[in-house]
Amino acid sequence: MTPDYEVRRVGRDELALMDDLLGLFGEVFGQPDVYGGQRPGAAYMRRLLGSGTFVALVAVQDGVVVGGLAAYELIKFEQERSEMYIYDLAVAEGCRRRGVATALIKMLKRIAAARGAWVMYVQADTGPEDEAAIALYSRLGVREEVLHFDIPVT
Repeated sequence: MTPDYEVRRVGRDELALMDDLLGLFGEVFGQPDVYGGQRPGAAYMRRLLGSGTFVALVAVQDGVVVGGLAAYELIKFEQERSEMYIYDLAVAEGCRRRGVATALIKMLKRIAAARGAWVMYVQADTGPEDEAAIALYSRLGVREEVLHFDIPVT
């Protein structure tokens, strides 16, 4: 069965599409102020989207962003390779369980391979709100038990 959505990378000048992606993240994560309260200006967003180390992917259905992924390429120092870190991944509630998240990850995997990455990784919370994400990531990768620490910079 052919999906009724298209997955593609957000281009440097597709600021409206990036705004839609930010809106989706805010809605799905219940944090509209974080993703919409102080959005970056056009020059900042173009620089980010054109940087080569940031990847924004969207799943679009009938002109509406129904899924999205934001990732960063981390250029390694110990070997000539990189890692892809999936920072955010979200699918609109009405579009879940249709392969959208998997399609986004598969596209990132192709981009990562083309850039010489050796691994992609993602973090998930251990609470019940992330059970679906944990199930998805468990199907696609190997689970590692790690601790995460936020260190304030101010």
